[in-house]
Amino acid sequence: MPDRRIIKEITLGSEAATLAFATALAPMLRAGDTLLLEGPVGAGKSFFARSVIQARLAALGRSEDVPSPTFTLVQVYDLDDVELWHCDLYRLTDPAEAYELGLDEAFDQAICLVEWPGRLGGLQPEGALRLDLRADAGEDGNPDRRIATLSGSAEWARRLETEE
Repeated sequence: MPDRRIIKEITLGSEAATLAFATALAPMLRAGDTLLLEGPVGAGKSFFARSVIQARLAALGRSEDVPSPTFTLVQVYDLDDVELWHCDLYRLTDPAEAYELGLDEAFDQAICLVEWPGRLGGLQPEGALRLDLRADAGEDGNPDRRIATLSGSAEWARRLETEE
């Protein structure tokens, strides 16, 4: 079992705060990194993933449409030096289907943002960073408020601490 611990919990009070957090995390991701995006429907997984992708593209001076891969399962973006895979595995019915998509190779070579990673079963990469998003309107009833919990290995804790 991999060494996994909660690294930090962040309250995101608005879509702008979520966008800022995704934009800050984006440059930290490198080839071979996987970000597992957990949370119920409507928690903001797709918004977060698209924000990371748009930040990486903007850093290259590019702007592209970043659709949700709900029906295609995977969207791949060429970031010049590395591919970024955005995966929405909600419709996967068997973890073995991940191999058909080529995810096993992508986990080793690309940056992978994976929504609904539970569909991978035991195929989840051991060194992945997990981001659990959940709505929490708080006392003021803010519908855009989210709690983001990052968990991962001691290596991820060091990387995130270094980049702050």
